[in-house]
Amino acid sequence: MVIPSRRRFCAGLAAGAASPLLGASIPRRLPATPKRIAAQVRDEFLHAWNGYKQYAWGFDEVRPVSGKPADFFIDGHSFGLSIVEALDTLYVMELDDELGHCVDWLRTHLEFDVDGEVEMFEANIRLVAGLISGYYVTRERFMLDAARALADRLFPCFTKSPSGAPYRFVNLRSGVVRDAKAPLAEIGSNILEFGDLSRLTGDPKYLLASLRAYRAVIDKRSALDLLGTYFDVEKGDFVGADDAGPNPPSDSFYEYLWGGWQMLGLSETRDWYRMLTDALLEYAAVRIDGRLWFQRVDYTTGQPTATAWRTSELAAFYAELLAKGGDRASGEAYYDSWTTVLEKYGVIPEVLDFRDLSALRPSNDLRPEYANAAFDLWWITHEEKYRRTAFAYFDAIRANCRVAGGYTTIRDVLTKPMTQDDYFPAYAFSENFKYLYLIFADSPRFDGANYYLNTEGKIMRGLK
Repeated sequence: MVIPSRRRFCAGLAAGAASPLLGASIPRRLPATPKRIAAQVRDEFLHAWNGYKQYAWGFDEVRPVSGKPADFFIDGHSFGLSIVEALDTLYVMELDDELGHCVDWLRTHLEFDVDGEVEMFEANIRLVAGLISGYYVTRERFMLDAARALADRLFPCFTKSPSGAPYRFVNLRSGVVRDAKAPLAEIGSNILEFGDLSRLTGDPKYLLASLRAYRAVIDKRSALDLLGTYFDVEKGDFVGADDAGPNPPSDSFYEYLWGGWQMLGLSETRDWYRMLTDALLEYAAVRIDGRLWFQRVDYTTGQPTATAWRTSELAAFYAELLAKGGDRASGEAYYDSWTTVLEKYGVIPEVLDFRDLSALRPSNDLRPEYANAAFDLWWITHEEKYRRTAFAYFDAIRANCRVAGGYTTIRDVLTKPMTQDDYFPAYAFSENFKYLYLIFADSPRFDGANYYLNTEGKIMRGLK
């Protein structure tokens, strides 16, 4: 996704306390039963949720240190983003009263007829997807209707594009679009939501638009089956030669190709995924001190770029995607590389030099990608190491990100104690706590054998 997001389990920590230690210790065995750890995760989710309710109920997000609300998409207008993000997490955690309050707020306050501009990608993976999963957990028809209404307001990004690859921004009322230079993730991360809308409504236009966007980009691949990172949707060609691979802002482009096959049975997206993944494994995969990483390459030549060694925590998700897509050994090796980073820092820095694991950007925006990889690899393998490493991640964010008003992002993971910021991204209600909870909980409301989540952690399949 493209978005600007530990230490004692048994004793617990006072609100706002931070560990003086740098790094995370991976326990040899879990310090408590999975059921008890799940209860602890649920309690920490509620701590964050109660901070949002106290300081920012009905607003998009909360600043938990100063106790102030914040809008995410449009200044002066809230869509209740945190509420939408939390719907299916509340459901699987069996917090039904809280879920009911969310439904009541959305029924009376949710409005998309706004004279303001939103980023299509963010609005889709967060609001459209959140409302679809909210419909699944509540069966409230107004949520499905709202998801479709919003998708229709986003649709000019696709229909006004000469190539079919979407513009980045759209005014929700006027339909005016702008910004033709779009990164891959924003072009390709819609087939799950739009495909599901086509299935639920019987209107094929959403799925067809997603497929047309994919074809516009994939048809321009190089002879090596590599892709550029930015695409001019008006000219129908790449801008620059950098292939970021699983790093942002390309990341979920690949994720949704596999999702198109797993969720919708589209053999075309499966074949695209296989072709592009084979190319990344051939040209972008490198080993440093035995650790697997993915370098940035020139998509026309396959040669490393000047910043080939620069990688983002956002790329950590790729471990689970490789494993799901048939390259389990590579996926597990890539996860182990990120576990080394977790052990070094505790809370993983935003940007690294993978050659020596030095932090190029020492902040952390409560990123969920490592936890996402642990979640999927646990359900794929049921190997205990994924629970142990997930616990270490949980322990680290609890020690360093917890404040009296909830949880906050980190400005600098290198300081002792870590320097906290004042921001809780709404996606953490959908992702971090949900991944951790479902790794440890035997939830009667989640089918771990038959699930699929979108890139923002929304459960699109697998709810009981």
